[in-house]
Amino acid sequence: MQQHYTPYHSINQEQLQHDIETIKATIGDPTWEDYQHLLKLELWGRICTVSGFILMIVIAYFGLSGLIFWILAPVAALLIGIGNVSRWANVTHPILHGAYDKVPNIPYRYTKAGYARGWRRYWHWLDWIKPEAWEYEHNIMHHYHLGEHEDPDNVEKNLQWLIQSNTPMWLRYVIIYAFAGTWKFTYYAPNTLLILENKERRKRKEPESDSYEYNPFTNNGLELWKNYILPYALIKFVLIPLLFLPFGMSAALSALIILLLSEFFANLHSFLVIVPNHSAEDIYMFSQPHQSQGEFYLRQIMGSVNYHTGSDFIDFLHGFLNYQIEHHLFPNMPQSFYQKMQPITKEICKKHNLEYRQESVFKRIVMSIDLMVGKTKLLRIEHI
Repeated sequence: MQQHYTPYHSINQEQLQHDIETIKATIGDPTWEDYQHLLKLELWGRICTVSGFILMIVIAYFGLSGLIFWILAPVAALLIGIGNVSRWANVTHPILHGAYDKVPNIPYRYTKAGYARGWRRYWHWLDWIKPEAWEYEHNIMHHYHLGEHEDPDNVEKNLQWLIQSNTPMWLRYVIIYAFAGTWKFTYYAPNTLLILENKERRKRKEPESDSYEYNPFTNNGLELWKNYILPYALIKFVLIPLLFLPFGMSAALSALIILLLSEFFANLHSFLVIVPNHSAEDIYMFSQPHQSQGEFYLRQIMGSVNYHTGSDFIDFLHGFLNYQIEHHLFPNMPQSFYQKMQPITKEICKKHNLEYRQESVFKRIVMSIDLMVGKTKLLRIEHI
């Protein structure tokens, strides 16, 4: 029998706000143990990365080829890819939210102000995305405009060019599968730059842009190549393979293949755990901005979905994005807090007869892709 939940406009938003905010008092402030939990996640990610590189060196040094290469190379690439995603989701994501800023005596490099700033980007988080741009796109525009037209990660809105096209349905799926393997480069890098530059355009009272510029001879395109694409691409796909040249050209080529494959795996992995968080036929869009803190909390619950949770290892592989509801309620909390928050949040949703969505990430990715190709649509809440 299908469960009937309380309609959006019938929820007691003031009471919901009170109940949600009691979670803070229940759990308390971040402690040194929460910082140690972060260090454990960071260590696991580095172990994956280093293990992948060691295996890559073994393959290159011994000149492994043929069937042995194609057995070991994907393993090395997968480990490097998991390390890549972990660095983004388990470490960079919470730190740039300021999740550990209140831990007593926290090292500066693990604070929002000290992480990945200036030259530290190249050591803390070297990726296609410029940290400052992603921080604004994600922390501000996505979190505080969830499900609205202004949400830069509104999948249904962003893919109208495909949904409204005459492209056959089978080809739409092919396009999405191909996109999933490249999306950090083809979507996140230019989109974060676009959102950041539109912020500056609004300050100057200039028209906003709704498209990316890949042409390096334009200001926008030059910025994209100079500070987003080239730093990562040159180091990972040029410099590192060149270090293998003393072992021979085939060793350098083997390293390049493994690194390209690791990038493909990292894109697939991050696509799998990030995209389904807010995109499926049972997730809501909202016609206007929220009007109160209680309504903000309500939207985070109705506009998000969790995946299966459990041990630190399971949560690590999900990048702790399997606690998306809890994260959107309190984005500046340590990862370890979400494990403590989840049962309390579930009880609050039960009290208010709100649906608490939690399903397998694999089921949710199928639902998300159906939305992306136009087979399904988001639900709508019209403002009264």
